Amino acid sequence: MRSARRSRLVSTREWVRLTRGVFDTTPGRDRRRDADHRRRRSAWIGLLAYGPDAIAVGPCALALLGVKGLPPHIAPEVAIRGGRSHRPRDGVRVRQFDCPTTSRYGAHAVVDLVAALVQALPELPREHAVAVVDDVIHRGLLSARGLADIRLLLRGRRRSVTVVGWLQLVDARAESPLETFARLRCVDAGIPPDELQVEIRARDGRLLGRGDLGWRLSEGRWLIAEIDGREFHEAPDALLRDRARQNALINSGQVELLRFTSDDATSRTVIPATVRAALTRDREARRSSTTSIER
Repeated sequence: MRSARRSRLVSTREWVRLTRGVFDTTPGRDRRRDADHRRRRSAWIGLLAYGPDAIAVGPCALALLGVKGLPPHIAPEVAIRGGRSHRPRDGVRVRQFDCPTTSRYGAHAVVDLVAALVQALPELPREHAVAVVDDVIHRGLLSARGLADIRLLLRGRRRSVTVVGWLQLVDARAESPLETFARLRCVDAGIPPDELQVEIRARDGRLLGRGDLGWRLSEGRWLIAEIDGREFHEAPDALLRDRARQNALINSGQVELLRFTSDDATSRTVIPATVRAALTRDREARRSSTTSIER
């Protein structure tokens, strides 16, 4: 495209210049509800800003590799092939990472999963670090051997001792970052779930459904916490399936069901307070029943 036309598009705000040679051609797009798009966009800004020798690293590499659990906003971040240094510009970070193994992402390069995790984990908040590793292990993208390699490669890096401690909280049964966030809130509150993905079956062995997080109650019952992700649960078919499953679980007499939104899962207090109240109510009912029998 000729520079005169490009300048006209920028002057009329049809395009927005992000950095030298990189333009946002859809500046009016509402990205507030599309965190995946925002993260990939950041990764591409870095790659385009520094050209064919740029390599997506850290959180940006994870975003392009489709890993879930990252923060909603990440900064553009690249390394330059050969470990060369470049000055950062317009919010794009240039890292001097060793990137021995890369794969192609279109016309550009991205570090492999293990390297991206080693680069990213020390800079992520705890809940996002655990959620990212939960996701790659749950989906079979990272093996137990790969996790052991990450522990070794983290040695000597900033915050490495802290991050290795976080890895003790990883659970491959977590099926979404929201479940991880909710579980960590409860762990911090001293009420970790007894099980994840709890199967509830009818007397004939038929599977009625699974609960995201479960706590054992008296008389063999379960307190189940369900975390509703917005994208999935807003679909009409999904709502109907959820309702039928929820009714079957409650009618089984084996379950007390709590449902939480994505906003609840990111709150530090909502889920722990609600779960604690339900567990306390169960203990008090059991104590009252025992006292009545003794009398």
